[in-house]
Formats: sequence, C-alpha cells, structure tokens
Amino acid sequence: MLNRFVAAVRRNHALEHATIAVLMRRLGPNARMVGRATPSGFYIYGDMPDGSVEESAREGLARLKNGESGLAVSALCGTNLAVAGVMAGLAALIASGGRNRWERMPTTLLSSMLAVLAAQPVGRWLQKNLTTSADVSGLEITGVRHAGQGMRHYHKVETSQG
Repeated sequence: MLNRFVAAVRRNHALEHATIAVLMRRLGPNARMVGRATPSGFYIYGDMPDGSVEESAREGLARLKNGESGLAVSALCGTNLAVAGVMAGLAALIASGGRNRWERMPTTLLSSMLAVLAAQPVGRWLQKNLTTSADVSGLEITGVRHAGQGMRHYHKVETSQG
C-alpha cells in the first residue's frame, strides 16, 4: 500500500515538472506558479490562462511517454531547496564548532557556500532517483479542475495510475 502511494506521488511529481516546463516555455520565464504532487494528481497554483494547464499537462505526459525523461527533473524543485538548506546547515554546524566561533566565521561561510554548490547535483540526483519517476507508462490524465483567483488560483490535474 505504501509503495503504491509513493510510486503514484513520484509519477505525478514527474508530470508536474513536465507540465511546468511546458507552461514556462509557453508563458515565458516570468510566469509565477508553484506545484504540489499528490497520489491522485497534482496542483498548479497561479493565475494561468484558461486551458493552458490542461494542454501543457497533456503535452508533458506525451513527451515523458516518448522518452523525454529529463522533463521529470527541475532546477526549480523544492527538493533542491531542501537539500541546499540541509547541506548548508550541516556544513555551518560542523565548521563553526569549537569555542571561538567568530574566528571560524570565514570557514563557516565558505563551507556553507560549497555545500550549496554541491547540493545542486545532489538535489537533481534525489529527484531522479527518489522524488520523481519518469516511468509514466500507465499514467493517464482524467480531468482538470480549477478555482480561486490570482496566486490563490489553482488547477488540479487529476490522474489515474492505470
């Protein structure tokens, strides 16, 4: 049961990333949106033109099914932010140990910056292997609904795992 839940979220997370990539290509890099995957689909929060989310989701799904697995990994994913925060925090904690923390400040800052740089490939690796799955062969879009206004506006792309 837990494995099916996690697998569904991972596939929907990949489709969410693919959908956002298509939307950003269509609407431009200044489009403001946030996504969140669930076992039954995913949400896109933001004021998008009518029909654009559904069209982009269908294109993203087709492209994933046609082998464009790179669409499942996004530089804008919250996984990357979480990894960077954890790694920078741990680096700072390790580097600032000892009694005279002010003298260790340059080492602490350098360690934190290096951790943030290292977090980029780690975050991509985690997305590819843990938080998303580009294997969407049985995934189908069953509907799209929307409500709200402005940044409170959301679209729910509903899926079935077939």
